[in-house]
Amino acid sequence: SCLLPLASCLLPQKKELSIDTFTIMLGRSLATVSKRSTFLRSIPRRTLCAAFTPNHALANKNHNVPLMSPQPRMQFSSAVAAVEHDEPSKTAEPAAPSFIPTAERKYEFFQNVEVNPDGIAIVRFDGPKKVNTISFKLKDEAETLWNSEIHNNADVKGVVFTSGKPDNFIAGADIFDIQAMENKEELIPLIESATDFFQHLKSKGVPLVCAINGPALGGGLEWALWCDYRICTDSPKTKMGLPEVKLGLLPGFGGTQNLFKLVGLQKAMDMMLTGKDIRPKQAKRMGLVDLVVAPQSLELVAIDTAKNLANGILKKRKGKKKSLQDRLVEDTSLGRHFMWQTIDKMVQKNTNGMYPAPFAIIDAVKYGIEHPQGEEKFKFERESFAKLAATTESEALIGIFDGMTKLKKHSYGKVAHPIDKVAVLGGGLMGSGIAQVTAEKGYEVLLKDRDDASVARGLSYIEDNWEKKLKRKRMSKFQYNINSSNIVPLTDDMESWKEHFGRADLVIEAVFEDVNLKRKIVAEMEGLTPDHCVFATNTSAIPIADIAAGAKRPEQIIGMHYFSPVPQMPLLEIIPHENTSDSTKAAAFEVGVKQGKTCIEVKDVPGFYVNRCLGPFLVEVSALVRDGVGLEELDKAAKNFGMPVGPIDLADNVGIDVTSHVANFLSRADLGDRMSGGDVSLMEGMIKKGWLGKKSNQGFYTYKGKEKTISSEVQAYVDAFKGADLNLQEEEIQNRLISRFVNEAAKCLEDEIIKDPVVGDIGLVFGTGFAPFRGGPFRYLDTYGVDKYVGMMNGFAEKYGPQFEPCQRKFYLMSPFLVRNYQTGRHHICGIHPLARTLYFLSYSRLS
Repeated sequence: SCLLPLASCLLPQKKELSIDTFTIMLGRSLATVSKRSTFLRSIPRRTLCAAFTPNHALANKNHNVPLMSPQPRMQFSSAVAAVEHDEPSKTAEPAAPSFIPTAERKYEFFQNVEVNPDGIAIVRFDGPKKVNTISFKLKDEAETLWNSEIHNNADVKGVVFTSGKPDNFIAGADIFDIQAMENKEELIPLIESATDFFQHLKSKGVPLVCAINGPALGGGLEWALWCDYRICTDSPKTKMGLPEVKLGLLPGFGGTQNLFKLVGLQKAMDMMLTGKDIRPKQAKRMGLVDLVVAPQSLELVAIDTAKNLANGILKKRKGKKKSLQDRLVEDTSLGRHFMWQTIDKMVQKNTNGMYPAPFAIIDAVKYGIEHPQGEEKFKFERESFAKLAATTESEALIGIFDGMTKLKKHSYGKVAHPIDKVAVLGGGLMGSGIAQVTAEKGYEVLLKDRDDASVARGLSYIEDNWEKKLKRKRMSKFQYNINSSNIVPLTDDMESWKEHFGRADLVIEAVFEDVNLKRKIVAEMEGLTPDHCVFATNTSAIPIADIAAGAKRPEQIIGMHYFSPVPQMPLLEIIPHENTSDSTKAAAFEVGVKQGKTCIEVKDVPGFYVNRCLGPFLVEVSALVRDGVGLEELDKAAKNFGMPVGPIDLADNVGIDVTSHVANFLSRADLGDRMSGGDVSLMEGMIKKGWLGKKSNQGFYTYKGKEKTISSEVQAYVDAFKGADLNLQEEEIQNRLISRFVNEAAKCLEDEIIKDPVVGDIGLVFGTGFAPFRGGPFRYLDTYGVDKYVGMMNGFAEKYGPQFEPCQRKFYLMSPFLVRNYQTGRHHICGIHPLARTLYFLSYSRLS
């Protein structure tokens, strides 16, 4: 079921060689994937760095969605010490005290070794933190443990590696080992010592059994790959994968060399190039594990297995037996030639050549195949790892991951009252999506709309999504039933709805964008809900303070701006107004993080942060069209920069009417000259003609089935809008577009709409699809060179107008940022991280 179609070239039955792609359907039409080869489908679907081909939201008639949304699968699934937390952390995890060995606890990262009467040694990982992670310090201790207690112990006939922590094997390698090294070449001897240690384990000549319960990701799975036998549990928390590619890296502890020997080339490349998680049943089918058992039986079965392997009752498996088709593809020079050709083509298509890690993974595997004997293949792997670790792309992706981790924490203390029951007002696309992600996390959800038909549409949307998960085996029938039972549908006609709302702890409204309607709802909810109930509005534009005006409990009102489609989009903007209490903020963060969202706090201003940054970008699109840039040329330039879709394609998918609405709204807001320089009336004329975008089969592009073209009528309309053709080169097109984005982000930091550059980077990567390999607008500025960027913008300001003037900020206002050190990159000057330096240099360049 995981075969490359190129195998058909070698077999009688022929199939068309094709590569799956995403159809970008925003809003009500979620992304669909053509049903072809699992391998070919998985790479564009999961994406090689998690955000190459994002889905976007087709705004509903309420205009209550962002214009751009990130790839919904932008999740660092424990790639390098990344751990999924359901609950937000209130404070940073305290530093562990220095470890002092005792008889009861000899090791910091391991429980004391136990050797049973049959000679089976049980080694249990149990580090000082909440989850086990691989670090060089752990490796050193493991070497001490092995040499002192196992290697020279003739009584040890077999070894079981397992975890002393519940539901966690090893979550990955410690990211800070990588970050701490200024010179990444220093990683090479450290990684070499790790692979030497793994080979030292095998040199004892006794069976090594790995018993996995919970995540075994990155370095955790690589440890398991060095073992002779792998057993995992059927727990829903058990997953295995090599997601280093999501951080711009490759598996460095032998993963590129050991995995394909176990599961075959095609499945190994699928795992490493997508960074996907493998669940227990699939792991057994593909040969990644040898046995799947219940969690309660894991250690006993592992011990018995090690004993049987030692006694010769059980034989070591050297890899899953391949089908004829697999052998023709993977084990012949012609088959591999076509396989690599197909993979290279696919990677190039999905990365546009901008992410080096996938190509490095391919090269490492190829090198291992060409040099199967000796240590050269591991040398090639670790040297490639060090080169990748030194790239700006890896630094940027690690910065995003680190930012996500930091944003799980807040400083608002505990909620005043536990949140158990969440009421959602509105069963449309947004409301039903909010209800779905809330019910999936165990909350009781009250989904209310005006009538049965409206609620039924919302429930149908939710059930359809869950049916897809069932079909794809991402949800069990039991969990489906539990989730369904968590939702209580309610309508205006039901007398009991008020009684239900009388026990709600949080109300989230997702109704039409009208301030008077929202105020009316606030007043009604305050009369029905308990005094502790928090009221959250999902508005994308209306100031929260305006909605809270006249409320009895304004301190319990907050904005929670979700991105559509909610089940897929990872970002949540949390918008407190001036009088919102800390307890209310804590409640919003608690629910948002538990829903699986990355939460950023933003100031209560028009457009908040993400849509506010989009405004000048949209205006510049019209300016570039006026200056003679073709529609397809605009899209190509944006995609070549690394954006997920071009601005013209984006406008069509979101809807010309919605795009025009947002641009006009922000033009009337407080952005001043920054919304000048273009003419958004271009879209107003299209609305009058009924050219509303993809939903009407006619926007900038004409849509016929899967084809899209620019009609002569549209071209004539655009030509009439154009002024003088400036014959702009692609680099200037990109700089004009992106600088409007970047400058507005910097202005938001200057105006304290966002609290720090980390929030700014995460917000635009997850909220607009800003090229992830660039790390966000602030890291991009640092990489590009802030002085150089300011000079470019000043040049544009002289040439095109004040809309390009870079934001300014006096030195003394920068002091809060100068004292911070985010430790997410490798450049430090005077102890200041580049993200913290950005606005200082912007302002300094202007002032000087």
